[in-house]
Amino acid sequence: MADVQQYVFFDFEMLCSNRGMPFEDMEAIRLGAVKYDLASENIVYFDEYIRPQNFRPLSSFCKKLTGIYDQDLVDAKDFPTVFEEFLTWVGGIKRTRFFSWSPSDISRLKLDADRHDISSRTVKKIVQRYVDFQAIFTKRVTKENVSVERGLDFYGLTFSGQQHNPMHDAFNTLQIYLRFVNDPKASDLIMLKQFIFQEAEYLPRSRKKLNQEISKQLEKDVHSFLMELKEIYKMKDASKLTKRARRLSQKYENILINRSGLFEKDVMDNIRLLVDFHHELQLSFEEHMSHASRIMILPESIIQPMNELSLKRGC
Repeated sequence: MADVQQYVFFDFEMLCSNRGMPFEDMEAIRLGAVKYDLASENIVYFDEYIRPQNFRPLSSFCKKLTGIYDQDLVDAKDFPTVFEEFLTWVGGIKRTRFFSWSPSDISRLKLDADRHDISSRTVKKIVQRYVDFQAIFTKRVTKENVSVERGLDFYGLTFSGQQHNPMHDAFNTLQIYLRFVNDPKASDLIMLKQFIFQEAEYLPRSRKKLNQEISKQLEKDVHSFLMELKEIYKMKDASKLTKRARRLSQKYENILINRSGLFEKDVMDNIRLLVDFHHELQLSFEEHMSHASRIMILPESIIQPMNELSLKRGC
């Protein structure tokens, strides 16, 4: 792929109903986007209404949710025309990375492009360069899916513009992305609150104290895990064990990325022991499953990393 020179954040508003509607029928009725030039940091905007194939009077629910009214769509262009204008505005798929807040937007693009017999080759190029930023933000920062408004709030930002205006939604998603990328310390502190210290009112300001608190919590979690760890499991219980180990690993694994440099080496080494334990346990479980085993026996080599952490707790 060519070097990325710009980011495009995009968002669709769609047909909707409070009585339920198959996603396939929720045609796009507005496309908004912002284009961010990496070199100049300049931002340009795109906003177009789209007349759906199945054009009927919008429900009161849909009008209230989207802020779109029938008169906005009567003279609107169809999806192929708006999509072509969008591609012209993008100015080059190969040098662009595309983002949205949740995968529903890229799914909408694929469905409506297929509905209108738009080249699958063009759409495939966009899909190959697409990032579901909400998924990344959830995995690395918030633990649970949150709205754009809530994502802004984590950084002390407020929504700019009108909610459910897709161009404004795209702009605000860009603002979250820029803070996520350019302020890794704030992102890591949010992550700690969401994943590890959910009940804490505040986190220690000093790096040393913060790492001490992480170590205490890690040791506490590992000790609790070890108290219930056995050497032999029925396979149904082994499945529960691997899921529990996965959840424990996911609780701490973001620390290993350490974009902010907040986390000390000994803390990261301990977390690697936990992550390695989860990986080895998962591999052992899959191997036992492949042989249709009725029980899973945990060898000492798998349990050892957890025992090392337990010994450190007693030091």
